[in-house]
Amino acid sequence: MPTPRLDARSAHQLRPLTLAANIAPYAAGSVLIGFGQTRVICAATIEPKVPSWMRQQGVSGGWVTAEYSMLPYSTLDRKARDISKGKIDGRTIEIQRLIGRSIRAVLDLKKFGEHTLWLDCDVLQADGGTRTAAITGAYLAARLAVQKLLNAKKITENPFTDSVAAVSVGLVGGEALLDLNYLEDKDAEVDANIVMTGRGDFVEVQSSGEQSTFSHAQLQSLLGLAQQGLTELTALQAEFLRQHLS
Repeated sequence: MPTPRLDARSAHQLRPLTLAANIAPYAAGSVLIGFGQTRVICAATIEPKVPSWMRQQGVSGGWVTAEYSMLPYSTLDRKARDISKGKIDGRTIEIQRLIGRSIRAVLDLKKFGEHTLWLDCDVLQADGGTRTAAITGAYLAARLAVQKLLNAKKITENPFTDSVAAVSVGLVGGEALLDLNYLEDKDAEVDANIVMTGRGDFVEVQSSGEQSTFSHAQLQSLLGLAQQGLTELTALQAEFLRQHLS
């Protein structure tokens, strides 16, 4: 018999998703996303220029780059800012690159033109799944920002080829669970972060055995569970955009 989860969800149930648009009024697009108690502000800014390396190498089109941070009060024990330590930690760099790759996977950079899309993801409250919340929210913030370019006729067609979302899955006590909170993630024998497009193509699969190995069958079970959750998230993203795009 499955072990009850602390928040009374079933094994295949997402945490409640909350989305609030235009949380940062000076950004071109912004979303406050909540996966249960995890909350992340995702803001998109568009600059009418590209990085110097693109010009030097003759690369056409635009670019997407991301920054991610956990605010000092986002965790139970104060987390020092990277600037106070004098360097960005490896986890932060990894997540920033993951967010950027995820959005670039569904954005036609040539149609985007000579613009740089900056995605700033700041964790207000961390209860597991901050990177997956950041990716899911960053896509929505980016989509709102790009719509402003379209409305202003600064680009002629929507450069997004698909949507993208992310979710965590893991084996906890030998059971496959969807959308892990912090306590579940901390105790997981295996955890994974899955990034998928709206059409169901994988962008990234990050999986590791924290305390044990895992079989091919277990990996397939986790991927299937993630796909189910990501299908739900894609529908929720689409509904949000229907309400907020003009």
